[in-house]
Amino acid sequence: MRRLQACFNFNKQITIKMKIQFAFLLIVITSSCNKTEQKKLIQNRPNILFILVDDLGLKDLGFTGSNYYETPNIDQLAAKSTIFTQGYAGSRVCSPSRATIMTGKFTARHGITDWIGVKTGTDWRETKRHDKLLPAEYILNLPKEDTTIAEVLKINGYKTFFAGKWHLGKEGSYPEDHGFDINVGGFDSGSPKGGYFSPFKNPKLEDKKDGENLSMRLAGETVNFIKRNKDKPFFAFLSFYAVHGPIQTTETKWKKYRNKTEAQGIKENGFAMERKLPIRQTQDNPIYGGLVESMDDAVGHVLNELKTLELDKNTIVIFTSDNGGVSSGDNFSTSNLPFRGGKGYQWEGGIREPYLIYIPWQKSENKKIDYPVTGADFYPTILDYAQIDLIPNQHQDGISLKPIIEEGKTPNERTLYWHYPHYGNQGGDPSSIIREGDWKLIHYYEDETNELYNMLDDSFEQNNLAEQFPEITNKLSSKLKNWLISVDAKFPEIDSEFDALKRAKYDKMIREKRLPNLEKERIEMLSKDFTPNKDWWGSKVTKD
Repeated sequence: MRRLQACFNFNKQITIKMKIQFAFLLIVITSSCNKTEQKKLIQNRPNILFILVDDLGLKDLGFTGSNYYETPNIDQLAAKSTIFTQGYAGSRVCSPSRATIMTGKFTARHGITDWIGVKTGTDWRETKRHDKLLPAEYILNLPKEDTTIAEVLKINGYKTFFAGKWHLGKEGSYPEDHGFDINVGGFDSGSPKGGYFSPFKNPKLEDKKDGENLSMRLAGETVNFIKRNKDKPFFAFLSFYAVHGPIQTTETKWKKYRNKTEAQGIKENGFAMERKLPIRQTQDNPIYGGLVESMDDAVGHVLNELKTLELDKNTIVIFTSDNGGVSSGDNFSTSNLPFRGGKGYQWEGGIREPYLIYIPWQKSENKKIDYPVTGADFYPTILDYAQIDLIPNQHQDGISLKPIIEEGKTPNERTLYWHYPHYGNQGGDPSSIIREGDWKLIHYYEDETNELYNMLDDSFEQNNLAEQFPEITNKLSSKLKNWLISVDAKFPEIDSEFDALKRAKYDKMIREKRLPNLEKERIEMLSKDFTPNKDWWGSKVTKD
């Protein structure tokens, strides 16, 4: 039965793509009698610049409350944009979120539920973490039967461009295979293999000069594309590798933020234990601070060029991130407090994001909208503003935000879903989430328990109300389970070889060795004579 259903779904998706292509062909044929009007329609469509930052936390920006990181260019963009204060990523990690943006579908529906490349099933034992569950299988390439937002824009007259991190499959599933005319820097890697200073070790990005800054290079490539296509509608997707690890910066920027930490007062302790791993409590990492600022410099370069070319009046700018800031695991780079958790976690710190949409012909100064939205909403919103018919059978989980932005029309209450049947490198647990109205329920697969939070009163998730409100808990839990079954979601399984004693030993090592080592590394990074290597990762070769 499942095979028959899978075949039906596949044929259905193929049909969707064919319908889109046929519809556009019909438009072309019909408009042949009136080519002037058709050309005018295409030319009048707005340009779209989509800026996606990797691993950027909600609290990593000046306008969201950081008094440590300096992001003047993004702050200026925010000041004239519509800000969705409850903006969510599609997932707590990168690949699933990116697939959600491209397809307009929640993760359980498109099937990419973890970052592509992580082990699953019995292979998970190789990590030596001794977890209770074996993570579920997931799709390893962005499905070709899906029609991406780039494909729709392309067949409707847009020139499409991608720069930076892709991480949605191996060769054959790169940006150019999913609707982008040009791909600069996008391949299967989820991190910058050569770091943030050239040589980049990127098969899709030619090295020019040693020590060149990666973020600024991607911005420059985006600017060059815009210059070449300023007389036609374009869709430029600038997908920074920053601020993903390995975190790197210049000596100059490190010194600036080291001194800033000292001026603000170096705290004795910078970490505390979360359930499984230490988690950063302070924004005082000078290397990460420099990396964030370099990314902001690059954003400013692109935005300034739009103004210079007089394209700023007809270019929609979208700015967001793919998951929460890395507060635990990886480089333990930042703090998302007062939001709980960070990248890889099931709490708000893992999925709540900066979410900006700038519509140049609308007055949106200091306009904030407190309505829950997700990465799936970008797809129909872009189509709506581009005057292209929506494709509900494709972007099934997204809604157009245009009526909310333009008319203040609040849609009916909607249900949002997240599915992560995996363990996060950062300490998160295999779990699924449902958000409905003010209520958020997290279902955990290790012990089949639930957490329930009222997001109106407790957005920092300090008070689990599952026992206090059993009716709401049962209702949401049942609705979540039924939806997951309806989209044929995959679930983790019990590891028959789980050893509780080995797990306890592992946890003890984390508390007694990893935690104090992190504190030691933090203080070393803030010492006046700190030097990562002789040329600061090659950054001394050139300047940012």
